[in-house]
Amino acid sequence: MVATNSTMLEIGTKAPAFTLPNPRNNSPFRFSHETLHKGCLIAFICNHCPYVIHILDSLTDLCNQWQEKELQIIFISSNDVDNYPADSPDLMKELAEEKGFDFPYLYDEDQRVAHAYRAACTPDFFLFDVNYLLYYRGQFDESRPGNSIEPNGDDLANAVNRLISGKSAPSTQKPSLGCNLKWKKGNEPYYFVPKE
Repeated sequence: MVATNSTMLEIGTKAPAFTLPNPRNNSPFRFSHETLHKGCLIAFICNHCPYVIHILDSLTDLCNQWQEKELQIIFISSNDVDNYPADSPDLMKELAEEKGFDFPYLYDEDQRVAHAYRAACTPDFFLFDVNYLLYYRGQFDESRPGNSIEPNGDDLANAVNRLISGKSAPSTQKPSLGCNLKWKKGNEPYYFVPKE
């Protein structure tokens, strides 16, 4: 495990469109700028990362609530499953059903979507406004595995609440921290810089 910060993609970046398979129903999911929502949260996660496991129950509860408020929620796993079989599509499906995801959990096999979003770690969050422009990218909250802080999603929840209320984006946005995204050999992006 290599602790890695999010790249902090530039605010105002347009969300790249994509189509990825949804292991839960074995059908493609198309993300475009044509669907009407109050915004969209895209989270790069995976099954085995301790940083994800630490926040997953809290994150799932919040995301299910936000979806009811017309925020589109999409989870994506981009890890190399050949070397990390715990993140395989079959086990992604199991996790989504076990945790009660009311939103898609998609498989980015060739890692092109992770590259497009400059995802670097799990978890890595990208919150877009109604025009699909990047509004927030940063941490879920201050909790980390082993730091004795209970996860509650304060930072991300504050951003979502501001977005839904029509307010400006939070002026302070701290990078997310998690396990490095597990790139396939030779597929590591130029922006990948692990935290020392």
